[in-house]
Parts: sequence; structure tokens; C-alpha cells
Amino acid sequence: MHSTRYLQRLTDRLGAGIRRLPEEVRERHRAYLCTQQSAEGAFVDREGGADLYYTGFGLRALAILDALTPEVSGGAAGYLRASLASKATVVDFYSLLYSCLLLQVNAGIDLLADSPADWPQRVSVTLESFRVADGGYGKATGANAGSTYHTFLVGLCHELLQAPLPHPQEMVAFIHTRRREDGGFVEIGAQRKSGTNPTAAAIGLLQLVEEDHPGTALSAEVREGVIDFLCAMQSSEGGFTANTRAPLADLLSTFTSLWTLDQLGALDQIDRQAALAYVRAIERPEGGFHGGVWDEGHDVEYTFYGLGVLALLHP
Repeated sequence: MHSTRYLQRLTDRLGAGIRRLPEEVRERHRAYLCTQQSAEGAFVDREGGADLYYTGFGLRALAILDALTPEVSGGAAGYLRASLASKATVVDFYSLLYSCLLLQVNAGIDLLADSPADWPQRVSVTLESFRVADGGYGKATGANAGSTYHTFLVGLCHELLQAPLPHPQEMVAFIHTRRREDGGFVEIGAQRKSGTNPTAAAIGLLQLVEEDHPGTALSAEVREGVIDFLCAMQSSEGGFTANTRAPLADLLSTFTSLWTLDQLGALDQIDRQAALAYVRAIERPEGGFHGGVWDEGHDVEYTFYGLGVLALLHP
């Protein structure tokens, strides 16, 4: 596998912002992330269990901190190697492929070197088994309807595999069925009001298609609608809410909104100082981030989002 375009833009953008943070801040979060790696090499969930999804986020967070040491990478490699043969959902496939890429690029560890020569094709065939008649992709085989989020992840998996999207225009058509009058997108067809996270996933998928088929997926009308929708989702707390019914902001929605606005060239249209104050309010003094002011817990996923917000907003 090689570095990919969308994910490389994300890593480069966040890495550049992280390098502008004070050394003390970077070191605090690096140390926290290392405490979340178990003896078997995995990064743990909130209950302390080894988890492929959280391992992906732990490695991503350390990568943008430029802190994927040989010790961390070697431990994670052992866990990931044992995960290669396990049955996976779309989320698991993405977490595994991205983790393998991070270890290959940052530590020179190629976990897939001994795999059959046709393993990318085999993965593509498996991903196709998640395809639904509506043109989208579900979480696993047998889904009744496509998911905006999982369709985006399938697109990212194909970029990681250096493989073209199998049905780009069908995927675009599916994504557009999820667009609503408020300018955003929904996760499932029955929803009427858009959400920040499915909107970010929809724009991500449209950008993936645009990379190979310029001018076919992301129109000016869609761009402006998304910018207006996301800017309206910034709450009085400074963060962004998941939808218009959510009473409080959360760090996931704040990160995905800011990243999407950054990619659309509209980050200056929100109250940057308020957003920065929000993320600093949920930053733990000992490292790591809460999911919001309502959240007493912490984990590596939200720490990646918190670092991402600091990277995007730090002067």
C-alpha cells in the first residue's frame, strides 16, 4: 500500500497544525496515548479491552504527533497481525488497512508482505458484498439500505488499496439521495433533518470521486449548502452539535465540521476562538480529551478529534 490522496491531505494538514502547538501540549497527549496501549499491542476501548477500531485511532493520533516509536509500532504490529484473518465489518476493514499503512509509512513494517499477491482484489470483492441495491454500502452483508458513513468508508478502503471506486457514479447518486433541503445530508433515508457527521461523510465521498472524475460529483450548489448548514450547527458552547435536536455540542461533530469546512475553504466563516475555547475546556490536564462537557470519560478516539481541532484552529 502507498500513501493516499484524501487521507494524506488529512494527515499532512493535521500534522502541520500539531507542530505549531507547544511542546508541553504535544508531550502530554503523547504520554496519555501511550498509556492506552495494552501489553498485547492494541489500544483499548473505555472498558480497557483490546479493540481494532481504537487501535486505528491510537495510531492515527500518534502519527500526527510524529510519535510512532519503534516500541509502539512493534507492539501494534503484533496485535494487527493476529487480526488479519478475523471476520470484519466495513469499519474493521478500514481500521485495519489504515493501521497497516501507518506502520508501513512510519515504521517500515509491512504486515501484508506475505499476503497472497491478489489480496487487494480479495478485499475489494469482500467490500462489494456490503453493497446494497440503492447504490450505497451497509455495515456488513445483508443490509437493507445503504449508509452514508459506510459508503464513505468503502471509498476510503479503495483508496488505501490503490484501487478505483467500483461504481463511482452510482455512489454519487446514492449520496445525493441523502441530501436534504437544509443543505446537509442524512445517514439513512428515513431521516428528514441533516446531521453534521453524515454531511462530513457525504462530502468526503464526493471528494474521493472528484479526485478521479473532476467536475462530476461536488457542485457549487452542494458546497454552499453544506457550508451554510455546518456554520449554523455551531452552538453557544463554541462546539458543533450532531444535529438540530442535540442539546449539547460534542467533539466528534466539532472535528468533522471543522475538517469539512477547512476542505471547502470556509473555516473562517465560523467563530474560531469560540471553537478553540470549547476544545480546550474538554482537554484533560493529564492528557486526552473528553467527548464533550457532558462526558466524564475519555479515550484515544476523542483524543484524535481533540488534537485535530487544535491543529485546525491553532493560530
